[in-house]
Amino acid sequence: MDAVLTDGAEPAVGVPVIRSDGAVRHPGWTAGRAVETEWVLFTSGTTGRPKMVVHTLSSLAGPLDDGLAVAAGAVWSTFYDIRRYGGLQILLRSLLGGGSMVLSSPDEATSDFLARLGRSGVTHVSGTPSHWRKALMSPAVAAVSPRYVRLSGEIADQAILDSLSRAFPGSDIAHAFASTEAGVAFDVRDGKAGFPASVIEGAGGKAEIRVVDGTLHVRSSRTSSGYIGGLLSGSDGFVDTGDLVERRGDRYYFVGRREGVINVGGQKVFPEEVEAVIAQHPKVQIARVWARKSPVTGAVVAADVVLRAGADGAFEGVRAELLQHCRARLPRWKLPATIRRVSSIELNASGKVARRA
Repeated sequence: MDAVLTDGAEPAVGVPVIRSDGAVRHPGWTAGRAVETEWVLFTSGTTGRPKMVVHTLSSLAGPLDDGLAVAAGAVWSTFYDIRRYGGLQILLRSLLGGGSMVLSSPDEATSDFLARLGRSGVTHVSGTPSHWRKALMSPAVAAVSPRYVRLSGEIADQAILDSLSRAFPGSDIAHAFASTEAGVAFDVRDGKAGFPASVIEGAGGKAEIRVVDGTLHVRSSRTSSGYIGGLLSGSDGFVDTGDLVERRGDRYYFVGRREGVINVGGQKVFPEEVEAVIAQHPKVQIARVWARKSPVTGAVVAADVVLRAGADGAFEGVRAELLQHCRARLPRWKLPATIRRVSSIELNASGKVARRA
Protein backbone atom coordinates (compact mmCIF):
# COMPACT_ATOMS: atom_id res chain seq x y z
CA MET A 1 0.00 0.00 0.00
CA ASP A 2 1.40 3.40 -1.02
CA ALA A 3 -0.94 5.77 0.81
CA VAL A 4 -4.32 6.17 2.50
CA LEU A 5 -6.81 8.73 1.15
CA THR A 6 -9.46 9.64 3.72
CA ASP A 7 -12.09 12.24 4.58
CA GLY A 8 -12.51 10.81 8.08
CA ALA A 9 -10.34 10.02 11.06
CA GLU A 10 -6.72 9.35 10.20
CA PRO A 11 -5.84 5.66 10.64
CA ALA A 12 -2.68 4.63 12.44
CA VAL A 13 -0.78 3.09 9.54
CA GLY A 14 2.83 3.10 8.45
CA VAL A 15 2.21 4.85 5.12
CA PRO A 16 1.44 8.46 4.18
CA VAL A 17 -2.12 9.63 4.94
CA ILE A 18 -3.70 12.10 2.50
CA ARG A 19 -6.51 14.18 3.97
CA SER A 20 -9.44 15.41 1.88
CA ASP A 21 -11.70 18.17 3.17
CA GLY A 22 -15.22 16.87 2.71
CA ALA A 23 -16.16 13.98 0.44
CA VAL A 24 -13.52 12.47 -1.82
CA ARG A 25 -14.92 13.50 -5.20
CA HIS A 26 -13.55 14.51 -8.56
CA PRO A 27 -15.15 17.31 -10.65
CA GLY A 28 -17.35 14.96 -12.69
CA TRP A 29 -19.05 13.40 -9.65
CA THR A 30 -22.81 13.86 -9.21
CA ALA A 31 -25.02 12.53 -6.44
CA GLY A 32 -26.90 9.31 -7.13
CA ARG A 33 -25.35 8.52 -10.48
CA ALA A 34 -24.88 4.91 -11.53
CA VAL A 35 -21.29 4.42 -12.69
CA GLU A 36 -18.83 1.64 -13.25
CA THR A 37 -16.00 1.17 -10.79
CA GLU A 38 -13.50 4.01 -10.84
CA TRP A 39 -9.77 3.54 -10.50
CA VAL A 40 -7.58 6.11 -8.78
CA LEU A 41 -3.95 5.98 -9.91
CA PHE A 42 -0.94 7.99 -8.80
CA THR A 43 1.11 9.90 -11.35
CA SER A 44 4.84 9.20 -11.32
CA GLY A 45 5.79 12.40 -9.51
CA THR A 46 9.00 12.65 -11.53
CA THR A 47 9.32 16.41 -11.13
CA GLY A 48 6.87 17.14 -8.32
CA ARG A 49 4.30 15.77 -5.91
CA PRO A 50 2.28 12.85 -7.36
CA LYS A 51 -1.34 13.57 -8.31
CA MET A 52 -4.28 11.19 -8.06
CA VAL A 53 -5.95 10.52 -11.41
CA VAL A 54 -9.41 8.97 -11.92
CA HIS A 55 -9.99 6.37 -14.65
CA THR A 56 -12.77 3.98 -15.62
CA LEU A 57 -12.33 0.52 -17.07
CA SER A 58 -13.40 1.95 -20.44
CA SER A 59 -10.64 4.56 -20.47
CA LEU A 60 -8.08 2.02 -19.28
CA ALA A 61 -9.08 -0.67 -21.78
CA GLY A 62 -9.54 1.67 -24.75
CA PRO A 63 -5.83 1.70 -25.74
CA LEU A 64 -5.81 -2.09 -26.18
CA ASP A 65 -7.05 -1.73 -29.77
CA ASP A 66 -3.84 -0.33 -31.29
CA GLY A 67 -3.54 -2.63 -34.27
CA LEU A 68 -0.93 -4.95 -32.74
CA ALA A 69 -1.57 -8.52 -33.88
CA VAL A 70 -1.22 -10.75 -30.81
CA ALA A 71 -1.22 -14.51 -31.27
CA ALA A 72 -3.29 -16.72 -28.98
CA GLY A 73 -1.37 -17.82 -25.92
CA ALA A 74 0.79 -14.71 -25.70
CA VAL A 75 2.81 -14.46 -22.50
CA TRP A 76 3.11 -10.86 -21.32
CA SER A 77 5.35 -9.27 -18.75
CA THR A 78 6.40 -5.81 -17.66
CA PHE A 79 8.97 -4.15 -15.45
CA TYR A 80 6.20 -1.81 -14.26
CA ASP A 81 4.34 -2.16 -10.98
CA ILE A 82 0.80 -3.21 -11.97
CA ARG A 83 -0.62 -0.68 -9.49
CA ARG A 84 0.73 2.09 -11.76
CA TYR A 85 -0.78 3.11 -15.09
CA GLY A 86 1.87 1.45 -17.28
CA GLY A 87 1.68 -1.88 -15.46
CA LEU A 88 -2.11 -1.88 -15.22
CA GLN A 89 -2.31 -1.37 -18.99
CA ILE A 90 -0.30 -4.52 -19.61
CA LEU A 91 -2.22 -6.53 -16.99
CA LEU A 92 -5.55 -5.60 -18.60
CA ARG A 93 -4.22 -6.32 -22.04
CA SER A 94 -3.10 -9.81 -21.06
CA LEU A 95 -6.36 -10.60 -19.24
CA LEU A 96 -8.75 -9.19 -21.85
CA GLY A 97 -6.76 -10.74 -24.68
CA GLY A 98 -6.85 -14.24 -23.21
CA GLY A 99 -3.10 -14.43 -22.57
CA SER A 100 -1.10 -14.83 -19.40
CA MET A 101 1.27 -12.58 -17.51
CA VAL A 102 4.46 -12.89 -15.49
CA LEU A 103 4.47 -10.30 -12.71
CA SER A 104 7.52 -8.35 -11.61
CA SER A 105 8.61 -7.68 -8.05
CA PRO A 106 10.45 -4.56 -6.80
CA ASP A 107 12.53 -6.74 -4.48
CA GLU A 108 13.75 -9.09 -7.24
CA ALA A 109 17.16 -8.58 -8.84
CA THR A 110 16.99 -7.67 -12.53
CA SER A 111 19.04 -10.74 -13.48
CA ASP A 112 16.64 -13.05 -11.60
CA PHE A 113 13.61 -11.41 -13.21
CA LEU A 114 15.09 -11.77 -16.69
CA ALA A 115 15.93 -15.41 -16.06
CA ARG A 116 12.36 -16.02 -14.92
CA LEU A 117 11.02 -14.36 -18.07
CA GLY A 118 13.18 -16.68 -20.15
CA ARG A 119 11.96 -19.78 -18.30
CA SER A 120 8.35 -18.64 -18.73
CA GLY A 121 8.69 -18.14 -22.48
CA VAL A 122 7.60 -14.50 -22.35
CA THR A 123 6.66 -13.14 -25.79
CA HIS A 124 5.72 -9.49 -25.04
CA VAL A 125 7.66 -7.28 -22.59
CA SER A 126 7.29 -3.60 -21.70
CA GLY A 127 9.15 -1.08 -19.56
CA THR A 128 10.62 2.40 -19.49
CA PRO A 129 13.84 3.16 -21.40
CA SER A 130 15.57 3.22 -18.00
CA HIS A 131 14.22 -0.25 -17.21
CA TRP A 132 15.62 -1.51 -20.50
CA ARG A 133 19.01 0.17 -20.02
CA LYS A 134 19.27 -1.57 -16.66
CA ALA A 135 18.24 -4.89 -18.21
CA LEU A 136 20.83 -4.59 -20.98
CA MET A 137 23.55 -4.27 -18.33
CA SER A 138 22.76 -7.82 -17.14
CA PRO A 139 24.13 -10.92 -18.92
CA ALA A 140 20.77 -12.55 -18.10
CA VAL A 141 19.13 -10.49 -20.85
CA ALA A 142 20.34 -13.22 -23.22
CA ALA A 143 17.78 -15.56 -21.63
CA VAL A 144 14.88 -13.54 -23.05
CA SER A 145 13.67 -13.85 -26.66
CA PRO A 146 10.53 -11.71 -26.92
CA ARG A 147 8.61 -11.15 -30.13
CA TYR A 148 7.52 -7.68 -28.99
CA VAL A 149 9.43 -5.11 -26.93
CA ARG A 150 7.77 -1.86 -25.86
CA LEU A 151 9.10 1.31 -24.26
CA SER A 152 7.06 4.12 -22.71
CA GLY A 153 7.10 6.59 -19.84
CA GLU A 154 10.31 8.38 -20.87
CA ILE A 155 11.90 9.67 -24.06
CA ALA A 156 13.12 6.74 -26.17
CA ASP A 157 16.34 8.06 -27.70
CA GLN A 158 18.04 6.49 -30.69
CA ALA A 159 20.75 4.90 -28.57
CA ILE A 160 18.35 2.72 -26.55
CA LEU A 161 16.30 1.82 -29.65
CA ASP A 162 19.46 0.69 -31.47
CA SER A 163 20.67 -1.23 -28.42
CA LEU A 164 17.38 -3.14 -28.17
CA SER A 165 17.40 -3.89 -31.89
CA ARG A 166 20.86 -5.44 -31.51
CA ALA A 167 19.86 -7.39 -28.38
CA PHE A 168 16.60 -8.69 -29.87
CA PRO A 169 17.12 -8.80 -33.66
CA GLY A 170 13.92 -10.77 -34.27
CA SER A 171 11.67 -8.56 -32.15
CA ASP A 172 9.21 -5.82 -33.00
CA ILE A 173 10.52 -2.76 -31.10
CA ALA A 174 7.90 -0.10 -30.31
CA HIS A 175 7.90 3.05 -28.23
CA ALA A 176 4.60 4.55 -27.09
CA PHE A 177 3.51 7.93 -25.82
CA ALA A 178 1.28 7.58 -22.79
CA SER A 179 0.64 9.34 -19.51
CA THR A 180 -1.55 8.55 -16.52
CA GLU A 181 -3.75 11.55 -17.36
CA ALA A 182 -3.90 11.37 -21.17
CA GLY A 183 -3.78 7.60 -21.62
CA VAL A 184 -2.06 5.97 -24.58
CA ALA A 185 -2.00 8.34 -27.56
CA PHE A 186 0.12 6.51 -30.15
CA ASP A 187 3.08 4.20 -30.63
CA VAL A 188 5.95 4.17 -33.10
CA ARG A 189 7.41 1.02 -34.65
CA ASP A 190 9.81 2.28 -37.32
CA GLY A 191 12.93 2.00 -35.14
CA LYS A 192 13.48 5.76 -35.02
CA ALA A 193 13.36 8.20 -32.13
CA GLY A 194 10.54 10.74 -32.16
CA PHE A 195 7.39 10.27 -34.21
CA PRO A 196 6.17 11.13 -37.73
CA ALA A 197 4.43 14.48 -38.24
CA SER A 198 1.50 12.50 -39.68
CA VAL A 199 0.58 11.56 -36.10
CA ILE A 200 -0.16 15.22 -35.39
CA GLU A 201 -1.77 15.72 -38.78
CA GLY A 202 -4.27 12.97 -38.01
CA ALA A 203 -3.25 10.27 -40.49
CA GLY A 204 -4.34 6.98 -38.95
CA GLY A 205 -4.38 8.25 -35.37
CA LYS A 206 -6.91 7.02 -32.79
CA ALA A 207 -6.55 10.10 -30.61
CA GLU A 208 -6.66 13.79 -31.43
CA ILE A 209 -3.19 15.26 -30.93
CA ARG A 210 -1.98 18.81 -31.37
CA VAL A 211 1.03 20.92 -30.46
CA VAL A 212 0.39 24.19 -28.63
CA ASP A 213 3.39 26.43 -27.90
CA GLY A 214 5.63 23.41 -28.33
CA THR A 215 3.64 21.24 -25.88
CA LEU A 216 1.78 18.04 -26.77
CA HIS A 217 -1.99 18.09 -26.12
CA VAL A 218 -4.17 14.95 -26.35
CA ARG A 219 -7.92 14.34 -26.51
CA SER A 220 -9.52 10.88 -26.74
CA SER A 221 -11.85 8.44 -25.00
CA ARG A 222 -8.73 7.10 -23.25
CA THR A 223 -8.07 10.22 -21.18
CA SER A 224 -8.92 10.09 -17.49
CA SER A 225 -12.02 11.58 -15.87
CA GLY A 226 -10.03 14.10 -13.84
CA TYR A 227 -7.87 14.57 -10.79
CA ILE A 228 -9.06 14.00 -7.25
CA GLY A 229 -9.60 17.60 -6.20
CA GLY A 230 -8.88 19.28 -9.52
CA LEU A 231 -9.68 19.65 -13.21
CA LEU A 232 -7.73 17.67 -15.78
CA SER A 233 -8.40 19.17 -19.19
CA GLY A 234 -9.46 22.46 -20.72
CA SER A 235 -12.98 23.29 -21.85
CA ASP A 236 -12.29 21.66 -25.22
CA GLY A 237 -11.33 18.33 -23.65
CA PHE A 238 -7.64 18.43 -24.57
CA VAL A 239 -5.14 17.39 -21.90
CA ASP A 240 -1.94 19.43 -21.68
CA THR A 241 0.65 16.68 -21.17
CA GLY A 242 3.53 19.00 -20.24
CA ASP A 243 5.76 17.16 -22.74
CA LEU A 244 7.65 19.47 -25.08
CA VAL A 245 8.30 18.52 -28.71
CA GLU A 246 10.26 20.04 -31.57
CA ARG A 247 9.66 19.50 -35.28
CA ARG A 248 12.65 18.70 -37.47
CA GLY A 249 11.70 18.02 -41.05
CA ASP A 250 8.85 15.51 -41.25
CA ARG A 251 9.30 14.28 -37.68
CA TYR A 252 8.68 15.50 -34.14
CA TYR A 253 11.14 14.84 -31.31
CA PHE A 254 10.54 15.00 -27.58
CA VAL A 255 12.86 17.45 -25.82
CA GLY A 256 11.75 17.18 -22.19
CA ARG A 257 9.21 18.03 -19.53
CA ARG A 258 8.14 21.66 -19.19
CA GLU A 259 8.55 21.68 -15.40
CA GLY A 260 11.91 19.88 -15.52
CA VAL A 261 13.87 22.63 -17.30
CA ILE A 262 17.24 23.78 -15.90
CA ASN A 263 17.72 27.56 -16.08
CA VAL A 264 21.39 28.34 -16.84
CA GLY A 265 21.75 32.12 -16.79
CA GLY A 266 18.38 32.56 -18.51
CA GLN A 267 19.00 29.79 -21.08
CA LYS A 268 16.76 26.70 -20.96
CA VAL A 269 18.28 23.24 -20.75
CA PHE A 270 16.20 20.07 -20.79
CA PRO A 271 17.89 17.21 -18.89
CA GLU A 272 16.55 14.59 -21.31
CA GLU A 273 18.21 16.29 -24.28
CA VAL A 274 21.65 16.25 -22.64
CA GLU A 275 21.11 12.66 -21.41
CA ALA A 276 20.34 11.54 -24.97
CA VAL A 277 23.59 13.06 -26.24
CA ILE A 278 25.66 11.49 -23.45
CA ALA A 279 23.98 8.11 -24.06
CA GLN A 280 25.23 8.17 -27.67
CA HIS A 281 28.78 7.67 -26.43
CA PRO A 282 29.73 3.99 -26.77
CA LYS A 283 31.10 3.76 -23.21
CA VAL A 284 27.92 5.03 -21.50
CA GLN A 285 25.07 2.75 -20.42
CA ILE A 286 22.80 5.31 -18.73
CA ALA A 287 23.04 8.96 -17.64
CA ARG A 288 21.20 11.28 -15.28
CA VAL A 289 21.40 15.06 -15.77
CA TRP A 290 20.52 17.43 -12.97
CA ALA A 291 20.85 21.08 -11.90
CA ARG A 292 23.73 22.12 -9.64
CA LYS A 293 23.48 25.52 -7.98
CA SER A 294 25.84 28.23 -9.23
CA PRO A 295 26.42 31.69 -7.71
CA VAL A 296 27.02 33.09 -11.20
CA THR A 297 24.34 31.58 -13.46
CA GLY A 298 21.89 30.30 -10.84
CA ALA A 299 22.43 26.73 -12.03
CA VAL A 300 24.77 24.67 -14.17
CA VAL A 301 24.33 21.28 -15.79
CA ALA A 302 25.72 18.26 -13.93
CA ALA A 303 25.70 14.64 -15.06
CA ASP A 304 26.03 11.22 -13.46
CA VAL A 305 26.94 8.30 -15.75
CA VAL A 306 27.03 4.53 -15.50
CA LEU A 307 29.61 3.09 -17.88
CA ARG A 308 29.16 -0.03 -19.94
CA ALA A 309 30.86 -3.20 -18.82
CA GLY A 310 34.38 -3.34 -20.19
CA ALA A 311 34.78 0.42 -20.63
CA ASP A 312 38.56 0.83 -20.72
CA GLY A 313 40.80 3.48 -19.25
CA ALA A 314 40.78 5.69 -16.17
CA PHE A 315 37.63 7.73 -15.71
CA GLU A 316 39.52 11.01 -16.18
CA GLY A 317 40.14 9.97 -19.76
CA VAL A 318 36.52 8.91 -20.24
CA ARG A 319 35.33 12.22 -18.78
CA ALA A 320 37.48 14.11 -21.29
CA GLU A 321 35.99 12.00 -24.11
CA LEU A 322 32.46 12.72 -22.91
CA LEU A 323 33.08 16.45 -22.71
CA GLN A 324 34.50 16.49 -26.22
CA HIS A 325 31.54 14.39 -27.39
CA CYS A 326 29.11 16.91 -25.85
CA ARG A 327 30.95 19.98 -27.19
CA ALA A 328 30.52 18.68 -30.72
CA ARG A 329 26.74 18.31 -30.28
CA LEU A 330 25.52 20.87 -27.73
CA PRO A 331 25.70 24.66 -27.33
CA ARG A 332 27.96 25.98 -24.57
CA TRP A 333 25.27 26.54 -21.92
CA LYS A 334 24.06 22.91 -22.20
CA LEU A 335 27.50 21.39 -21.57
CA PRO A 336 27.87 19.49 -18.28
CA ALA A 337 30.00 21.47 -15.83
CA THR A 338 30.69 18.22 -13.94
CA ILE A 339 30.47 14.55 -14.92
CA ARG A 340 30.60 11.90 -12.20
CA ARG A 341 30.87 8.15 -12.52
CA VAL A 342 28.31 6.28 -10.40
CA SER A 343 27.62 2.58 -9.97
CA SER A 344 23.86 2.94 -10.50
CA ILE A 345 21.14 5.51 -11.09
CA GLU A 346 18.03 5.43 -8.96
CA LEU A 347 14.65 4.86 -10.60
CA ASN A 348 11.36 5.90 -9.05
CA ALA A 349 8.32 3.66 -8.55
CA SER A 350 7.29 4.18 -12.18
CA GLY A 351 10.65 3.08 -13.56
CA LYS A 352 11.77 6.57 -14.55
CA VAL A 353 15.02 8.29 -13.63
CA ALA A 354 14.50 9.84 -10.18
CA ARG A 355 15.23 13.54 -10.71
CA ARG A 356 14.47 14.68 -7.16
CA ALA A 357 15.66 13.18 -3.91
